[in-house]
Amino acid sequence: MLIRCLFVFVLLYIEPQILVAADASPDPATIAAGARIYRDGMLPNGEPLLGERAGGANLTGSAAACTNCHRRSGLGSLEGQIVIPPIIGKYLFNSLEKNVKDMNVPHVYATRVKRSPYNDTTLARAIRDGIDSDGRTLNYLMPHYHLDDANLHAVEAYLEKLTNAAVPGVTDETLHFATIITPDADPATAKAMLEVMEKFIQDKNEFIRGGGKPMVSTARAIRYRVTRRWSLHVWNLQGAADTWQQQLHDKLKAEPVFAVLSGLGGKTWAPIHQFCQAEEIPCLFPNTDIPVDKETDFYSMYFSKGVLLESELIAHDIQVKAAKQKPARIIQVYRRDDIGAAASQALQHRSEIAGIKIVNHDIAANAKQSDINKAIADAGSNDVLVLWLRNADVAALPAKIEKHHSVYVSGTLSGLEDASLPSAWRSTTEMVYPVDLPNQRRVRLYYPLGWFKVRHIAVVNERVQTDTYMACGIASEILNDMLDSFVRDYLLERTEGMLSHRLITGYYPRLGLAQQQRFASKGGYLVHFTEPQGNKIKADTDWVIP
Repeated sequence: MLIRCLFVFVLLYIEPQILVAADASPDPATIAAGARIYRDGMLPNGEPLLGERAGGANLTGSAAACTNCHRRSGLGSLEGQIVIPPIIGKYLFNSLEKNVKDMNVPHVYATRVKRSPYNDTTLARAIRDGIDSDGRTLNYLMPHYHLDDANLHAVEAYLEKLTNAAVPGVTDETLHFATIITPDADPATAKAMLEVMEKFIQDKNEFIRGGGKPMVSTARAIRYRVTRRWSLHVWNLQGAADTWQQQLHDKLKAEPVFAVLSGLGGKTWAPIHQFCQAEEIPCLFPNTDIPVDKETDFYSMYFSKGVLLESELIAHDIQVKAAKQKPARIIQVYRRDDIGAAASQALQHRSEIAGIKIVNHDIAANAKQSDINKAIADAGSNDVLVLWLRNADVAALPAKIEKHHSVYVSGTLSGLEDASLPSAWRSTTEMVYPVDLPNQRRVRLYYPLGWFKVRHIAVVNERVQTDTYMACGIASEILNDMLDSFVRDYLLERTEGMLSHRLITGYYPRLGLAQQQRFASKGGYLVHFTEPQGNKIKADTDWVIP
């Protein structure tokens, strides 16, 4: 870790190590080869990229990839006071004093003004010999890369393409966003979510002065169009989930957007996630309790893993308790058409690793409550019982509960502290609680709930509406910070860098994203009800990050 930090620090003082030529018109295969070197640290022949550091540890493969520091956008980054410069072609081959006045070049904080432009020869020398464009010896912590002419040309081709095209959904006066609603989403919640988004955007647009015209900074002659208006496109999906991606492609073609903001899903979000990944469109914090757990994907960010996080919390707690007494079995009960089915599969995978036998009771969507009660009766005194059930099923649980090793109920599915758990179950059942405790989050909810009141927004679903408000606020703050650099990848990179500094985190005690992280809240509690009736709960654990 120390080596990597030193490696990042030295980039404050050196110039990027990639060969770029302004006149190249390479073929797609060459660009693809350059992308693999830049993003993955892999050469076209399948061998890992090698960076050698005099007197220090070498870097190979993904650890040597340019994107680790200069990021996917090529626009560099800030880590505290460490500045990592951009390396796109427009920066490398021009005087940066000229670039800060060029409206066609994104302005980023990592820009270095005092250095000579690179050319093919000086960049090759910097990469292979550690000598920058002004003849200075680069710090020994910056690796020297063994790239032949063909591979240098491939990276050149990729960087010439990077952030070089017009960005869809961005005009001189407007930023276009989409929000996506699946057909199985609750209509009342969808209406409430849209009301939050529409009034947030209305407030934002009314705040703009001068009719959304660019403001000119005379100091550096840069027109910061951070006053651009927002336009929201509501994409309501129809029909079966296997048709959604085509619907989205058609909607994107008709209404190009810069990013997908918030949104509401029901029993699946995977087609939307896959669409955004394929089209390389940021998808910022949709309201879904069943996100795609694939943090190697770049373009979707979520507040929480939802029920998938709950399965991790249950698995962690079972393993802790198994150190004293290992349960005979884990009995899971869920309805097969709901998101509890995916959560049960995730828990099964983890339980099999731990060597605990697991039994799944897959209840049909139209099955009677008696079928659920029969499945529950299968659990013995040394079994763990896990209920992935909605509140209606939870409310109809048997009046009496048998003694079990442990009983868990999903807080996400049952309604958190508003779950209608029968009295007999309350003191012995542990609810998985993937958000902050009510008393602790009350202060953080004061501002969004106050905003709802002032804007005359009825609170229909507090968590969804609060998360939606936060998603809009985060996007607004990041875009203001980005100035005129409307690059999709850069939007996500800046979100990673700034999210942990937010004071208003809503339902979550803390938010934060690092590279290769796409879930901003990473933990939860196990709680139980303290009274036979009502919504008072008590935590049985500290905040656990499984």
